[in-house]
Amino acid sequence: MTTFSELPLSPALQRGLAAAQFTNLTPIQESAIPPALEGRDVIGTAQTGTGKTLAFLIPLIETLHREPSRHTTALVLLPTRELAMQVHEQYEQLSSKAMPKAALVIGGVSEKAQIQGLRAGCGLVIATPGRLQDLMSRKFADLRYVKMLVLDEADRMLDMGFLPAIQRILSALPQQRQTLCFSATLEQSVAGLVNDYMREPVRVALGSVLKPAESVQLKAYEVRPGEKLDVLRQLLYSEKGQTLIFTRTKRGAERLANELVRDGFAAAMIHGDRSQSQRNGALSGFQEGRFQVLVATDIASRGLHVDDVAHVINYDLPKMAEDFIHRVGRTGRAGLQGRASTLVAGAEVLELRHIERSLQLRMERKQIDAETAEPPRRTIQNTLVSRTLTALPGEVFV
Repeated sequence: MTTFSELPLSPALQRGLAAAQFTNLTPIQESAIPPALEGRDVIGTAQTGTGKTLAFLIPLIETLHREPSRHTTALVLLPTRELAMQVHEQYEQLSSKAMPKAALVIGGVSEKAQIQGLRAGCGLVIATPGRLQDLMSRKFADLRYVKMLVLDEADRMLDMGFLPAIQRILSALPQQRQTLCFSATLEQSVAGLVNDYMREPVRVALGSVLKPAESVQLKAYEVRPGEKLDVLRQLLYSEKGQTLIFTRTKRGAERLANELVRDGFAAAMIHGDRSQSQRNGALSGFQEGRFQVLVATDIASRGLHVDDVAHVINYDLPKMAEDFIHRVGRTGRAGLQGRASTLVAGAEVLELRHIERSLQLRMERKQIDAETAEPPRRTIQNTLVSRTLTALPGEVFV
């Protein structure tokens, strides 16, 4: 089974998939969807960018189609607002007009419309744990009839401290339900969640989740202190496609984005202190091509999908080696080719080597002649002067 048309799905869902031009199954979809359609619990781990969203959304839509109800019968929990909004958008794209409505329950925006949506009745709730727990405690969300639960990016939710909220939410669900859990890694904390809340799950593990996809070309640039910004400019001048740049801190993202705007780049930023409307505007502008560059912190390193990100640049190294993989995973998605560059100066070289050892990688090193780092603004040509040394993987989304 290699195509969506071979799956035992309703005609309406098949039409939705065809209209969205989804044709071939990815390995995670091929392995996870059939047992999920049979009603089995599934725990899936795979590299980022391999199609995990459709792996749970297709069984979920099919279940809602087969078992219509006036109550909320499906729940999807995700770590970030942006990821929740993307899943909601994907559901709206694939579901027919006859399908139950989906309520989007996230923080950072007015809760009034969310409460109205829950009260009006919705078959599906797509939520971040914090906001959903709050609305449940105030009796606005009724989850007594949930038959299908999805935990997406489970390891990320636990890293962000959502375990108590998740436990309270799950305690309100019926014990007899189907649970699908997708995670980039199966760490001890996630394994505990699986053992406590899943019933004999089918285990789907594809490839190494601690290695970047082979479709991503990994490079590292060792630069002198004070030259990192000049080298970044040079990389951007030589890049024709869209570039995602990761920084470690919110303040660093602000400074760098402002600097790039002053240099004449169409740049936007995403980080935790930006309002939801600002984050939406930055992401949609990047998705639509109005911004060439998006500067982000690790809030954007997981789950978000933007078509055709040509280049991911780690301006700062991430705090944890696993985050390096998630950053790099924003490019080279769905089999497309991508580039990931990492800039290191001074003591960061040692941090880079630690990341390489942790991930068992050896990345190609590149070098740029800093004297050519500022070509004329109106002749943005490829004046990149490089010589092969060694390589590094990493693009970061903040």
